[in-house]
Amino acid sequence: MITDYSIQAVAINAIPLIFAITIHEAAHGYAARKFGDNTAYMMGRVSLNPAKHIDPVGTILIPLLLILTGSPFLVGYAKPVPVNFGRLRNPRIDSIWVALAGPGSNFAQALIWLIFLIALVGLGINEKFLVSMSQAGVTWNLGLLVFNLFPLPPLDGGRILSSLLPARQSIALGRLEPWGFFIVLALVFTGVIGSLWMQPLMNFFEWLILFLTTPLRMIF
Repeated sequence: MITDYSIQAVAINAIPLIFAITIHEAAHGYAARKFGDNTAYMMGRVSLNPAKHIDPVGTILIPLLLILTGSPFLVGYAKPVPVNFGRLRNPRIDSIWVALAGPGSNFAQALIWLIFLIALVGLGINEKFLVSMSQAGVTWNLGLLVFNLFPLPPLDGGRILSSLLPARQSIALGRLEPWGFFIVLALVFTGVIGSLWMQPLMNFFEWLILFLTTPLRMIF
């Protein structure tokens, strides 16, 4: 989460955050196409152009209001990638992979930013901006990974859970989708998601990427 809204802090966070959101959304569309649904591709959403994924309310208005009101939290969302689940070859199973593609891309990006950071430090490149941007890249991607895995629609975790549940329970969970983001916002501001979900899982995934980069850290 951003708590420093200075020009320098925004500059450090902007690049990794834009990449994190853009690649996350494009990954959903790419996965959907691989599993049989061309909807996102035909609409130009399998793209690394950030403008394709901007939602006026979720990407601009909500974060701006939170910044102007001095909120300690900064949350928002991109324009959801359209997926016609009926066109997937195996809708129940394939929809899980489509949902996982976004968080999976954030995990990969967190790993790449950490590798970049290790290389910077190992090569003695003490450029503060690059080091801080790499750290922000790790943090933002882990945050987006864990936040989107929360098991409530319309978040990716909710779609995964919906596909795993029996039909009756899946339908019941789906009825929460119109209110899902508001429920999530309430849980964020009450600290429930932060303490009981975000922090424990971020600690786990941070340990995992550190473990995966152990050989590289041994070299440097």
